[in-house]
Amino acid sequence: MKPFSTAHLLPTSLVGSYPQPDWLIDRERLGGRFPPRVRVRELWRVAPEHLEQAQDDATLLAIRDQELAGVDIVTDGEMRRESYSNRFATALEGVDIDNPGVALDRSGHENLVPRVVGRIRRKHAVQVRDVEFLRANTDRPIKITVPGPFTMAQQAQNDYYRDEEEMALDYAAAVNAEVRDLFAAGADVVQLDEPYMQARPEKARVYGTKALDRALQGVEGCTALHICFGYAQIIHQRPTGYSFLPELAATRVEQISIETAQSRLDTSVLRRLPDKTIILGVLDLSTREIESPATVAERIRRALPHVDARRLILAPDCGLKYLPREVAFAKLQSMVAGARIVRSELERAAAADR
Repeated sequence: MKPFSTAHLLPTSLVGSYPQPDWLIDRERLGGRFPPRVRVRELWRVAPEHLEQAQDDATLLAIRDQELAGVDIVTDGEMRRESYSNRFATALEGVDIDNPGVALDRSGHENLVPRVVGRIRRKHAVQVRDVEFLRANTDRPIKITVPGPFTMAQQAQNDYYRDEEEMALDYAAAVNAEVRDLFAAGADVVQLDEPYMQARPEKARVYGTKALDRALQGVEGCTALHICFGYAQIIHQRPTGYSFLPELAATRVEQISIETAQSRLDTSVLRRLPDKTIILGVLDLSTREIESPATVAERIRRALPHVDARRLILAPDCGLKYLPREVAFAKLQSMVAGARIVRSELERAAAADR
């Protein structure tokens, strides 16, 4: 894969999302429901003919906030999405978007989902313009996120395929085509979001990693995987460890995003991923309290006995979209300041050893 590097040790990034402005989307309605799997166009507060322009403006705000906070690897904040997955999943051939199906969410509740009635294929690029817009509006490294094939298969009603594995592999082929186009459009990192690997580890062990590797087959570029316990706004009880993590060690993906802040994860598990770059979650999104830089620094130090600092990127535990914008921004500032503290400590220690 194409090498990817930043200017200094312990670079910072988002997992993907940033709070959308209230003038763009009905945040109260968005936060009062499970993340939509089908399109929910009524959430948008801007008329359809002006929506793309409004989303462009919101994306610029997200970019500038990240730059102002000092974040190294910038995302588009996912300003154009109602959820992390539905924009891509509902753009595919083989899905009846007018007559959705039903599937259980990771919390065990029924949710409307795409109903698969034919073979899953990518009809056209879905997020290329997003990357082109992001690339044109920042000179920093950029990352874009795409829902992963295993998670999309779990968030669908299968009325066509003989089994979920066959469906997941066709989702993977669609993701593969998209990822290739996103790198061609200028992305430095493409991240696949696969929260359902953690939520449904038994199925993930059967065909999840196979679908992931198919999605990344032949890809030339730095790829990441986000695997999480769910949005803190919605999933309040957190396990103390991952049910699916060491299995990722042998996959094609280069970076793996892991929550450690809210769950107080035993970071010794990072030893099970010796060849991966770790995107280390150091911001607790279950609270609006702003961590001090010292708190962030201590969360970084907890990982250092188990992973070389050169293999660490720092990020929030998960997406920031449900937090107030001023809280999300302040948390990013603390993350950057905490990284600076530990970076200085490491640099001083290295100098002393020379």
